Amino acid sequence: MNSFTMPLSVAILWLAISSGAIAQTQSKAEYKAAKETISTQYKADKTACAAMSGNAKDVCNEEAKGRESIAKAELEAKYSPTDKHRNEVLVAKADAAYEVAKEKCDDLGGDAKSACVKEAKSAHAAALADAKAAEKNAEARKAAVSDKR
Repeated sequence: MNSFTMPLSVAILWLAISSGAIAQTQSKAEYKAAKETISTQYKADKTACAAMSGNAKDVCNEEAKGRESIAKAELEAKYSPTDKHRNEVLVAKADAAYEVAKEKCDDLGGDAKSACVKEAKSAHAAALADAKAAEKNAEARKAAVSDKR
């Protein structure tokens, strides 16, 4: 197992667990304030990345983009809690983890890099499949509830 496998596994697990904290709705004012906070945080993250160089800077930028994307998706899911928005959170997390993983693979060379990219693609595909399965489960639950009526 290469050194990349463990951090990716931990990241995917964290992303899956953290998606449970988005079940509340919020007011329009709270939504706008949170959106502004996300934007401000993204700018701060990008500024922090500017001090770096090489691939570390690229990884930092991808992490910043990923955090912004996930935060926006979670905000939408909190503001308008629908199955579609909950699924978008899962997809945003999968995409963010994939982009960061791909960027981290750039530190490697040759066969190690190829294996790293292949592993990142595989983890991404699995995460997207999980999101699709969650979406189908939500649809099935809706159908079951409407059938009871």
